[in-house]
Amino acid sequence: MSGDDFPSRLLLALKALSISRGRLASELAVDKSVVSRWLSGRQAPTGQNLANLTALVAGHRPGFSLLDWESDLETLSAKLGVASEGANNAWGPLAAWLPESVLRETKTLTDLRGDAYEGHWRTTRPAMGQPGRFVHDACLIRKAGNGFLTTRIAVEDMRFEGWTFMTQTQLFSVLSEPRTGMFTFSIFNAVLRHRAEVLDGISMGLQRVGGGSPAAMGCLMERVGFLSGDPAADDAAFEAAAQADPLAPEGSIPPEVAARLMPDVGPTALAAGGMAILHMPFATSLSRGPHR
Repeated sequence: MSGDDFPSRLLLALKALSISRGRLASELAVDKSVVSRWLSGRQAPTGQNLANLTALVAGHRPGFSLLDWESDLETLSAKLGVASEGANNAWGPLAAWLPESVLRETKTLTDLRGDAYEGHWRTTRPAMGQPGRFVHDACLIRKAGNGFLTTRIAVEDMRFEGWTFMTQTQLFSVLSEPRTGMFTFSIFNAVLRHRAEVLDGISMGLQRVGGGSPAAMGCLMERVGFLSGDPAADDAAFEAAAQADPLAPEGSIPPEVAARLMPDVGPTALAAGGMAILHMPFATSLSRGPHR
């Protein structure tokens, strides 16, 4: 088990056993901030703390051992007594094109943290064909009946829709536009603990001019609203947002955001200590939860 895997397993155990972070800290005689660092992935428990944690879980689930932390999330869920659906019912159409192990992992993470990303969003990305300018797209994220996250994005007159898959530190989206058959792909840095308010990452698609040339660019997503509980009303709100002029007014994008989305990359930048290729380092990500 890597350090990146432990936070999701610990969170699953706490939820399965109805143990709060404060209670866990008290039971293990550690500061609550230590538990927070375990859950965020910033710090791994010491061998002694992991042994004490395992003993605590075993007190609720007899037979639980240190080896169980090494199992995949589906096996760990069963060990903790969390019911899981059969693959055919849980995965639906996704079962045909993603490995079951990947689906199980992302489904468990979506069950735990998917609601942190549901809502109405607005993207900011460089405008293709208009150097120095930026555009906004309307975006709607919500869970489907199978429990996975669905995503819809309005790009001018096109409506992309598809799936977003969670890992511990990233969100992967695969969307297509039914009318044109075009695809768009994105990878965003995740928010580890709080409700997501801002996400940054890279979006990939085709230019609508120049023969449909492939293009990749930095992209920012900002939450602009929450789900209403009425899917029809949320669809209407998404369509209303999609009617807005996508071109951002000149000077409206903060310099630090513009620099993040349009970094200088390539051999010259690399020679000056910059980046050789476009990437969005997680360590300096703009992704965050609510301001406190």
